[in-house]
Amino acid sequence: MFAPDDTIVAVATPPGRGGLGVVRLSGPEAQTLATRLLDHREPLRARHATVSRIVDASTPAGNAIDQVVATSFPGPGSYTGDDVVEISAHGSPVLLERIVALACAGGARLAEPGEFTFRAYLNGRLDLVQAEAVADLVDAVTPLQARVAFDQLEGTVTQAIGAIDTDLFDLIARLEASLDFPNEGYHFVEPGTVAQGIGLLRDRVIGLLAGSTRGRLIREGCHVVILGKPNVGKSSVFNALIGSSRAIVTAVAGTTRDLVSDVIDLDGVAVTLVDSAGIRVTNDAVEAEGVARARQALAVASSVVVVLDRSAGLEEEDRSVLEATAGTSRVVALNKIDVASPSAWPREALDLPPETSVVEVSARTGQGLDMLRSAVRAGLVGEEVYRDTPTVGNQRHIGLLERASGALADAQRVTQDGATEEFVLADLQRARTAFEELTGARTPDDVVNHIFERFCIGK
Repeated sequence: MFAPDDTIVAVATPPGRGGLGVVRLSGPEAQTLATRLLDHREPLRARHATVSRIVDASTPAGNAIDQVVATSFPGPGSYTGDDVVEISAHGSPVLLERIVALACAGGARLAEPGEFTFRAYLNGRLDLVQAEAVADLVDAVTPLQARVAFDQLEGTVTQAIGAIDTDLFDLIARLEASLDFPNEGYHFVEPGTVAQGIGLLRDRVIGLLAGSTRGRLIREGCHVVILGKPNVGKSSVFNALIGSSRAIVTAVAGTTRDLVSDVIDLDGVAVTLVDSAGIRVTNDAVEAEGVARARQALAVASSVVVVLDRSAGLEEEDRSVLEATAGTSRVVALNKIDVASPSAWPREALDLPPETSVVEVSARTGQGLDMLRSAVRAGLVGEEVYRDTPTVGNQRHIGLLERASGALADAQRVTQDGATEEFVLADLQRARTAFEELTGARTPDDVVNHIFERFCIGK
């Protein structure tokens, strides 16, 4: 566990060279230490950028080593809730490391990963859900990931959970009041109202969980595998979607022998796109291994693009691929429409369920590729994710919401069975405990430590 009472320091900008680098100090001695480092001897004005120089007092002449801009953020109105000073220096790793070393020589301690945000959590600046959003925002690789993380940081998930917990607390209070005055005949809530209220609360929890699959795909990214028999143009479709010639394309069937992958931004969703060997029965040992790996990739794929050759007739190998992917989220891409004859087989010949997306494309000309991208994205995350909409995608959050939903279901059942308030209250308190663990009001220390261990140093 981090020590919350000392003064910590770290470089808050990414490793490497840049135009600027920021050194952050936080703790009771942050202002004093900053004054010792700077040749600006007057106290720093709150939230006022001050141009100064870093002085290395260890040299005989107290030489200045860099010109900087220092900004003071007094607690409790700072990011961490403690006194904070941020020093913007030139982005040389040597300079930044020297500033940190001088601060440590003056009494600061090098910050652990996530320690600044941990202090914000301890000081009530952020709850645990918002703290986790900080890490998600730093790790975001697509605009949609960043937006969802920022909405969580702004409190959309916290507010939704808080509203449910407030109504749950009110119901618990009324049940406890009835329990406290059994002999006086006071009934602060009727049994029918209790069952109805619990049902409404559970519906709201289920509503949050309804978008959790989509939320996880947005937060964590997903795998989309391109499948089909040999020589239908899988690698050409793969190259067209990623925008480069990663996979080898030839007229020889069975060219692809291994999995080839690349990460693309599919309208805000981080997708690892995987090209695979053509699925067929073969006596070639190397190709057979490629087919086996393609089937393994299918087993863990979030979605599949099944490529069929629109210019050739449907074969048993095509139908085998369609059958193998029947239980998976998929889009069927009818490739080579630029060379398909007018008499080519109709879509109806596929005999697919009506919900299956079928898109005609030409990997060679690019025709239909935008529609294919849209169809794949829609199959992964559904409709547009609106701003300020609570999106639950963190597995910890999902697990605790499922626990709360189960406790509310138990409470609803025992209420309908005519159980006394004690039994109902026990289940309702279990639901409240799950909400409190989610926001950090009562989360085990090992869970908190695990959450902050994944942060980068300086955040």
